[in-house]
Amino acid sequence: QFSTEKKNKTDFALWKFSPKDSDTKRQMEWDSPWGKGFPGWHIECSAMSKKFLGDTFDIHCGGIDHVPIHHTNEIAQSEACNGKPFVHYWLHGAFLEEESGKMSKSKGEFLRVKTLVDKGYSPLDYRYLCLGTHYRKRLLFSWEILEQAKTAMARLKQNVQQIRDEAKKNFDARDASMPEGEREKFLEAVNDDLNMPQALAVLWGVVRNDKLSSIEKMNLVNDFNRVLGLDLDKDIEAGNTNVPAEIMELVEKRIAAKKAKDFKKADSLRDELKSLGWEVLDKKDGVEVKEIGK
Repeated sequence: QFSTEKKNKTDFALWKFSPKDSDTKRQMEWDSPWGKGFPGWHIECSAMSKKFLGDTFDIHCGGIDHVPIHHTNEIAQSEACNGKPFVHYWLHGAFLEEESGKMSKSKGEFLRVKTLVDKGYSPLDYRYLCLGTHYRKRLLFSWEILEQAKTAMARLKQNVQQIRDEAKKNFDARDASMPEGEREKFLEAVNDDLNMPQALAVLWGVVRNDKLSSIEKMNLVNDFNRVLGLDLDKDIEAGNTNVPAEIMELVEKRIAAKKAKDFKKADSLRDELKSLGWEVLDKKDGVEVKEIGK
């Protein structure tokens, strides 16, 4: 419905007035030269960014649903106030959706990371899932897809651990050799509007590249991990890299339980692993998984 107080349908309020009814009082309202009221939805963002980031800043993130109204209005009021460009780069993320549609806080239809942890998934499994889709494309969530991400993440960690163990045996840890060609491929993907699916593909290419030495692979993986944040610089199973996938799944569930401070569940998983013939030792840089008696 078009407001009669607007001169143009695209007009929006910088300041809203409190109800005149004396029996109705807002929790947050202030006196102003225009009367008692409160800031409009858009102006608070411009005010905070001006105070903490300045008249112009580089990167502004947000959901694609903010493009037609909120971010457009931020630009209008900030540039009118400052006489300068507001933002250099806008990164608008598409929605995380279930088959039933968009996850929404307002409708209570969204999952928490704790829910994933309670079901035996690590937050890093979810991160891997997100990295597999460009942020401008909608990401469809299902437990089946998350399970696939978990399997891929476990396989990646195992491969990286094997590379690390070989590098420790055969090379000087101070060797910082790193093929620039592979690093350039990774940076090219990241610089291409944060093309993280391609960055992951470059990472897997390095892990599987038989022409690279283990120390070259390890240095590249550590460098890439600074961007990906997948904890690939931490040991998973220093004692034995030939751990069956089903055992590693239990190990990952235990790691997730400990991060969630569910120590009862972590102890239960440790006992289950022990009954299957595997011992888990917590260490400073990760965990060591060893077959009992070997």
